Amino acid sequence: MLIAKNIHKTFFPGSVNEKKALRGVDLTLEDGDFATVIGSNGAGKSTFLNAVAGVFPIDQGSIEIDGVDVTKMPEHERAKYIGRVFQDPMKGTAANMMIEENLAMASRRGRSQGLSWSSKPEMNIKFKALLAELDLGLEERMSTHVGLLSGGQRQAVTLLMATLVRPHLLLLDEHTAALDPKTAEKVLAITDKIVTTHQLTTLMITHNMRDALRFGNRLIMMHAGRIVVDVKGEEKKHLTVPDLLALFEKAAGMVSDAMMLS
Repeated sequence: MLIAKNIHKTFFPGSVNEKKALRGVDLTLEDGDFATVIGSNGAGKSTFLNAVAGVFPIDQGSIEIDGVDVTKMPEHERAKYIGRVFQDPMKGTAANMMIEENLAMASRRGRSQGLSWSSKPEMNIKFKALLAELDLGLEERMSTHVGLLSGGQRQAVTLLMATLVRPHLLLLDEHTAALDPKTAEKVLAITDKIVTTHQLTTLMITHNMRDALRFGNRLIMMHAGRIVVDVKGEEKKHLTVPDLLALFEKAAGMVSDAMMLS
């Protein structure tokens, strides 16, 4: 579960570059919620995910993950509760290490790494089985350095690493945006399988409205640092892209009016 209350974040306050990125964001995700997040550039989507991940301190509000108040917790400590996949396939893995070594490190998330990070034979059997489920042939390339993989293969490995130890919260920050359409579709299918099979509480940012409608049980739209639309269940299932555009225009107009009056 994620409970974010009244999250505010302003960058460069008091300067000519002041940017009010988050303006009182309230969001509660129940256990197993798979929420897609959409919105225009600058809407606050990635800023909100970064705030939840602890990349920077928030100005106001509180963040709780599965009953633990992480508001003041630094990013490296918060990481034991969170799995994350970034937009850039180069992030989230150690390029100069083998696939099996990356997975071995990921299997120790939340525990002291110690001086020995190499994987054990019995763990390699598990890793091979998990890689086989990706259907990318990586189970036969466990000794390959991750830096030699394609972007899609690397994102699939990163996704597996992020969920190898069940996270309390999974954050997906436009994790298919840098991939070609065919590869992106494959990674999204893998994502959906992992998230739904393990019922992971998930926030997935996407610019693709069709993907936002296809995946997850909940859809959140942000605009100007606020959540302006939050639909779930049957209501979400019946939405179309034109419906979303209409909701955005209506919500954006309401937010703009409110900002003028504030």
